[in-house]
Amino acid sequence: MPKRIISIIVFPGSNCDRDLAIAIQNHLNVKTQYVWHDNSKIDNYEMIFIPGGFSFGDYLRAGVLATKSPALGEVIRLAKKGVPIIGICNGFQILTECNLLDGTLMNNKNQLFICDKSYLKIENNKSIFSKNLKKSVVQFPIAHAQGNFFASNDSLKELEDNNQIIFRYCSKQGVINEKNNPNGSLNNIAGITNKQKNILGMMPHPERAINKFDDQDGVLFFNGLKELL
Repeated sequence: MPKRIISIIVFPGSNCDRDLAIAIQNHLNVKTQYVWHDNSKIDNYEMIFIPGGFSFGDYLRAGVLATKSPALGEVIRLAKKGVPIIGICNGFQILTECNLLDGTLMNNKNQLFICDKSYLKIENNKSIFSKNLKKSVVQFPIAHAQGNFFASNDSLKELEDNNQIIFRYCSKQGVINEKNNPNGSLNNIAGITNKQKNILGMMPHPERAINKFDDQDGVLFFNGLKELL
């Protein structure tokens, strides 16, 4: 039986927490623990995930109300200790809103909710989150209305210079251009880390790419995290 436990922070409006738990249990061979947003103590923190969904209904701005939850104060404390943290979709938005990650996620360029497949180029294959993917391009679904990544010129330069950009939207062949940018994200950015490289935020959903009859690149993503445990 798995002994290690990975925590998943759950907010009112989270809707990818169960999908994420199944992916983690099946491919990391660990138990998962749901941590309700008003808990100020996280007992199991080998790794922490913040799932997708619509925390607090995305009122005011996606992710901003979630940052006021006691659990986020604990996430911030543990992040500073170097605990690996992964925020997916709404989780990415939350991580930018609480300043654990640079930039912000705005409304998609076409102002529409996007639910589709996406191809991602692995920009940094030395990150603890991506070095075991063994592919240059992966395919994960996206489902968001506010996935348009934006950062100031100075922040963008730091992200580039520090190799903090992990994923960029691209074509199946790995071509990065405006045509293969589904939401208008600056420089096709789909996923980044913090400067210390222990926090990953990404808009695409690897937990939705583990179906043996369809997308399976998510299996590579979760299998690649095993050495962090």
